[in-house]
Amino acid sequence: MADEATLRFYADNAAAYARRQRNLPGERLATFLALMAPGASILELGTGGGQDALAMLSQGFDVTPTDASPELAVEAERLIGRPVAVMRFDELEAEAAYDGVWASACLLHAPPEELTEDLRRIHRALKPQGHFLASFKAGNGPGHDGFGRYYNYPGREELLVHYRDAAAWAELDIEEVDGGGYDGRPTRWLWVMARR
Repeated sequence: MADEATLRFYADNAAAYARRQRNLPGERLATFLALMAPGASILELGTGGGQDALAMLSQGFDVTPTDASPELAVEAERLIGRPVAVMRFDELEAEAAYDGVWASACLLHAPPEELTEDLRRIHRALKPQGHFLASFKAGNGPGHDGFGRYYNYPGREELLVHYRDAAAWAELDIEEVDGGGYDGRPTRWLWVMARR
């Protein structure tokens, strides 16, 4: 279930959030896309302002962008010129439909008690050998940031447990890196690459 305060933040700040100066996850996105065949089908969870979707579309991939925020979906549609589905993680019902799932900085809003099931749904939505990349803000348990947004703030080992409880991934790797976020604060990020 999406956190109401988090959705309210994105509703109230959709335009500013979507148009902010943002460093695209260029290297990680390039690595992810290098695993895809030309024209591969990619589900994007949490498209936000649509910048990653635009980058993938410009390279010829068949992208299905989604976001839980109707207001952000509208902003992304303006950028990419195509519909963005309004969908929460728990509404994903696809089976073996996508070559890849790109979930940059979105599953970090999923409550820990729901995260394993969300990951199970993503595993099911992937085609065999499909790739899945997601990023999380590292921490010691759930909380809210200075804007009132909810985060699950997992540790590395906790995150591994969620993934392993969700499915038998053929590959699973977590990279920890320092970076930042919309709040301008230093952030420890956990980037997870998995293969069905």
